[in-house]
Amino acid sequence: MKRVLLFLPILALAITFVSGRPATGAPGYPDPPGHEAWNKLVGQHVYPNGTVNYNGFARDREVLDSYISTLEKTPPAGAWSREEKLAYYINLYNAATIRLILDHFPIESIMRIGNPWGQNILNIGGVAYNLNNIEHDILRKMGEPRIHFAINCASTSCPVLQPFAFTADKMESQLDRAAREFINDPGRNAIGGDKAELSKIFKWYKEDFTESHGSLVAYLNQYLEEPLPEGAKIGYLAYDWSLNRP
Repeated sequence: MKRVLLFLPILALAITFVSGRPATGAPGYPDPPGHEAWNKLVGQHVYPNGTVNYNGFARDREVLDSYISTLEKTPPAGAWSREEKLAYYINLYNAATIRLILDHFPIESIMRIGNPWGQNILNIGGVAYNLNNIEHDILRKMGEPRIHFAINCASTSCPVLQPFAFTADKMESQLDRAAREFINDPGRNAIGGDKAELSKIFKWYKEDFTESHGSLVAYLNQYLEEPLPEGAKIGYLAYDWSLNRP
């Protein structure tokens, strides 16, 4: 019996990663939570250039904590749509990252925090989670490469923290906007002629982008204002991990 009891938490976590939600024993699941609080926070504390006002977030720490707590208590249910799950995990990832920075603020880089993506900083439906779990075990397994442009790692070279909450009803247009902005941003991708110096995001997660399009160039050309030739030379830019603040 002891062996069975010890196995149950591991089984619950495994089910979480496969289904994209924590396993619970309760019958029925609640509706998706609203993201109005997060929408207001980022609308107030993300500047037009995408940098973040961490002091502003610190002043609204109680609102941030309450929003994260609401999501933790409302784990995604099987009846939720794919878009509802995407909105939940993208917004939760970004909110938790902001909170992680505030827990160590002032700080010059997220890299100064020990194991920032491996710390269990969330408790979703009774299951401990870290940022790696959300990104790699859930979001990447949903087959949507544009999530890489939607989640923010609090660093200068990362895709910007969008000034809005991702929502199920606007998911397609929001992901498209995030992808288009990031790919065409000359500060993050130097593209021109027959060569491209890309963000290392395209190196680290290359398989996510090429799985459906065959090559990075084919993927990029969906969004580029000036398409690259298929044989374009690809290189990668140095990644700036300094904090994404003014």
